[in-house]
Amino acid sequence: MKTCDHRSQNYDATCRLAQEIAENIHERNRQQRTGGNPAKINMTLRASLQKLKQNIAQLKESLLRASSSRRLMQSEADRRQNLIDDLLTREKQLNATFKGDITETEPSRSTLMGAGSGTSGGVAANPWLINESEETRGLNFGEIKQQQQRIIEAQDEGLDALAAVISRQKIMGQEIGNELDEQNEIIDDLAHLVDKTDDRIRNETRRVKLVETKSASCGMLVVIVLLLIAIIVIAVWPV
Repeated sequence: MKTCDHRSQNYDATCRLAQEIAENIHERNRQQRTGGNPAKINMTLRASLQKLKQNIAQLKESLLRASSSRRLMQSEADRRQNLIDDLLTREKQLNATFKGDITETEPSRSTLMGAGSGTSGGVAANPWLINESEETRGLNFGEIKQQQQRIIEAQDEGLDALAAVISRQKIMGQEIGNELDEQNEIIDDLAHLVDKTDDRIRNETRRVKLVETKSASCGMLVVIVLLLIAIIVIAVWPV
């Protein structure tokens, strides 16, 4: 069976105390205007204002513990912090009105008595819980903690899946890098082979040119020799 959040009860009690203080301040001011003696009600107001301050401090401390232990989602913690800030503002207004720093008027009195208490058809609504999300409404702190733990585990699983994808992509990148290295080595070998082939072609070209040159020289030498032989034959041949 779900237990009631005692912190919401503390908030309700603090709101009721603020309303009582506002009503007592109004009564004290009425007595002052009609010539009554407000000494007793002033003592009650001082004690009540001190109690209000303590209650708000306790709410702040309990909210801080709940937030630091991750028993509340951040959005809910922020919402409840806003409620506490509203109470702090009301406390300052009540203190200022009590000390006479501000003049009580009917609108301000209504604000002091009704702000944050939230009534509907005479039934008090609890703003400490009324705006909770559907996921956490009606859950106690243990159940909220379990729900948050499940959310964290689901997020961890998502992060693990993302890490696995990144790991696979890293392996693929390394394989592509290795393949590129091998292709670069093949290209380097081909370039070296082309250079060697080019050198051989140039060497063979030089040899062919040399042979051609030598062949031309031999042909001219044969022609000269033949001409000399012809001249000699003609010279010695009897007329």
